[in-house]
Amino acid sequence: MAKVVVHLFHGDPDSLSAGSHVAERVRQVAADQHVELEIYCFGPAQAALNGSDGDAVVTEYNDQLDALIAAGVPVGTCRNAAEAAGTEEALRKRGFVLQYARDAFVRYALEGATVIGF
Repeated sequence: MAKVVVHLFHGDPDSLSAGSHVAERVRQVAADQHVELEIYCFGPAQAALNGSDGDAVVTEYNDQLDALIAAGVPVGTCRNAAEAAGTEEALRKRGFVLQYARDAFVRYALEGATVIGF
């Protein structure tokens, strides 16, 4: 089985919107195509998980990731960054998998995953 990782890094509206939508679109065909999907949020995209402050794009981004988690897609964030920001418990409660970025990226390489960045 092939693996696709959608790596969400940039925090600009286009990256948040496109990255989360592409992840959902891949999810829709993953089982039929025998593809395992995983999402990893890091950097500014991880910071956007902290709330929207009324920003519709950030709200939609968070809603989309929550829906992916509810659909059973593993969505990870950097444990070190979450600990530093004091968001570790809140992210875990939402269902995010906390893993050090170094470990996640090495694992993706060992698994032969295709990583798509936004």
